[in-house]
Amino acid sequence: MEHHNKSPFPNGFLWGAASAAYQIEGAWDADGKGPSVWDTFTKQEGTTFQGSNGDIAVDHYHRYKEDIALMAEQGLKAYRFSVAWSRIYPIGRGEVNEQGLAFYDDLINELLAHGIEPILTLYHWDLPQALMDEYGGWESRRIIEDFDHYAVTLFRRYGDRVKYWVSLNEQNYFVSYGYETALHPPGVRDRKRMYEVNHIANLANATVIRSFRSWVPDGMIGPSFAYKPYYPINSDPANVLAYENSEDLNNYFWMDIYAWGRYPTSAWRYLEENGLTPTVQPGDFELLASAKPDFMGVNYYRTTTVEHYGLHNELELGLKNTSGAKGSTKHSGIPGLYKTAANPFVETTNWDWDIDPQGLRIGMRRIMNRYQLPVLITENGLGEFDKLEEGELIRDDYRIAYLRSHLAAIQDAISDGVEVLGYCAWSFTDLLSWLNGYQKRYGFVYVDRDELDAKELRRIKKESYYWYKNVIKSNGEEL
Repeated sequence: MEHHNKSPFPNGFLWGAASAAYQIEGAWDADGKGPSVWDTFTKQEGTTFQGSNGDIAVDHYHRYKEDIALMAEQGLKAYRFSVAWSRIYPIGRGEVNEQGLAFYDDLINELLAHGIEPILTLYHWDLPQALMDEYGGWESRRIIEDFDHYAVTLFRRYGDRVKYWVSLNEQNYFVSYGYETALHPPGVRDRKRMYEVNHIANLANATVIRSFRSWVPDGMIGPSFAYKPYYPINSDPANVLAYENSEDLNNYFWMDIYAWGRYPTSAWRYLEENGLTPTVQPGDFELLASAKPDFMGVNYYRTTTVEHYGLHNELELGLKNTSGAKGSTKHSGIPGLYKTAANPFVETTNWDWDIDPQGLRIGMRRIMNRYQLPVLITENGLGEFDKLEEGELIRDDYRIAYLRSHLAAIQDAISDGVEVLGYCAWSFTDLLSWLNGYQKRYGFVYVDRDELDAKELRRIKKESYYWYKNVIKSNGEEL
């Protein structure tokens, strides 16, 4: 759809940026915090780029006032952050850690003092290690009660000041990377266990959303889904069917549960035929259907193109590019469903991610048309090799071009009729990029450190910082 006149970004649009506790806070064992699975996993040889970890990260725990002052100077209207579960409950449950609660009190109050709306993520992958050791973490239904207890603690403590909440961040990634490709903790390759874990996580997500209704009745909550819209490589019906398979198994398999409480029929049939269905107990689907979110959070970075892949082929898990060596990714495929393929119509980043702003528009329209839910862009950004030049300059014009094109696509989606609550760029400062170390930089603010040396962790504004400041000031009129 092309428009004679585009709709403006709405008044009150949440112009923001995002982060995650493990990637920025550091202070991994300070003030009573217990270890998370990431504190343990990154100490294992070969799991991350050059052995990087979040022990110090960018030390946001001690520098949050400095970082929030920079946010306020930029004019941010919202800031999405996550709470480290093991900072609140060092062993996942039991006695609460008041020092941990006080840190997020101070963080929230500092944001509000500067006119910045806090968006709080309950879970961004850093499961308390104690729960993994005790009962396997997300592999046990015991986690539903523990996660709900933790969530209610936060609802009660911060619900008077925080009105936007994210329940689970990228559930599709933490279950697939943890239990299919073994790239994330616990480093398992067992697709049956993956679908068991995923179903339990769905139940936990629904449970905390139901609890939220009681404790924060004037707030909004939803999951953040890592959305990769799929395309067929061409109009060959076999490839179009591969695209349909991909959407069902890799996107609607999560979003249908969030919005409707049921799995897509064809994806469920695939699980049945391959012995992969999770254990379903009486009442599960009633619970899932009773907890519709207030919005669909979308973490968008790329689209994926697929082609037909016959039953005679082997399962291919592919190879993820975690080094920035362009072209090192290897395609993945599931026999009888699809295989990923290169899209000749888009450019890619150094990490082989398709750069496709129209894919974001397409995905948002699919969400609005299918679920009739507003969208909150909870992550979108470009990871690249930024260079600190003489005179404290970081010329990241490539990031500006990326963000500008994606914001233009969001405005197009708004013009198409999609309700968009806000946009949280990933990320405000540079941070630990999980498996990719510190070389893959996303921030508006450069943090002077590398994988082996934290240095002084100086904060330096990039050119994109000033560009986004003007975007916010003009409410998106000047992209």
